[in-house]
Amino acid sequence: MNGFALLPKLTARAKTSPGWLRLLNLLLGRIIPFNRPHGFVIEELRDNYLRTTAPYRRSNHNHLRGIHACAIATIAEFSGGYLLLSRLDPRKYRLIMSRIEVDYVYQAKDRIVSESDLPEERLQREIIEPLQEQEAVTIRMESRISDVQGNRIATAVTIWQVKGWDLVRTRI
Repeated sequence: MNGFALLPKLTARAKTSPGWLRLLNLLLGRIIPFNRPHGFVIEELRDNYLRTTAPYRRSNHNHLRGIHACAIATIAEFSGGYLLLSRLDPRKYRLIMSRIEVDYVYQAKDRIVSESDLPEERLQREIIEPLQEQEAVTIRMESRISDVQGNRIATAVTIWQVKGWDLVRTRI
């Protein structure tokens, strides 16, 4: 069983238990190795909301000792994508990001926080119901990034394609 198969049960437990949330963060570092050096940590996970943090450390710095634009974009991608993945069974649906747009407004010189939300009504209207008649759908996820002082750093929009694994022609 690969790590993604464990996510639905682990995610459900992590919503109510700090210990399970720590285990989820550890597992995510293993199944998404690209993100491990950034030090992303899911700090809060609810049914419709996800809050992720990234530390202010050298591996996330740019040449001006601020947090690098790519680290900011990556935490936004992770935040919106994982919230979406937590609402859909990763054994049943394949998610792939098709586009990202980031509006940077302030230089990050401290730990950053990315927040995303996905209300149940929107999930049903934009994904679940359309997938009953369509092969694939796209959904726009917004992530708001701020520093721990409350300064708005960036707003990112990721566009995700959602498709049933049974309709995917290429496999991992």
